[in-house]
Amino acid sequence: MSLSPEQRRAYRGIAHSLKPVIIIGDKGLSEGLQQELDRALDDHELIKVKVANPDREARQEIIAALCAESGAELVQTIGKIAVVLRRAKKPNPKLSNLLRQQG
Repeated sequence: MSLSPEQRRAYRGIAHSLKPVIIIGDKGLSEGLQQELDRALDDHELIKVKVANPDREARQEIIAALCAESGAELVQTIGKIAVVLRRAKKPNPKLSNLLRQQG
């Protein structure tokens, strides 16, 4: 699933006011962190992730691994913050950032 430029723009607008839900330290992706990421994506669909690693290339590798393992799509990366999207099969209207913005 590849996002069009229009979709990316819309998702960036929705994500602008969001705070990072997941913060990844220097240790990278652990099993517990991966479970929490899956839960957050199932609940909210569109989330911000902060990668607290000072090395730019290491951050990009962590974000790529995070997207590959979770099946999510990278919307945008600015500095240490990545915006990640994975559509839920049955989104919860009270928790989904996408549905709350439409309503």
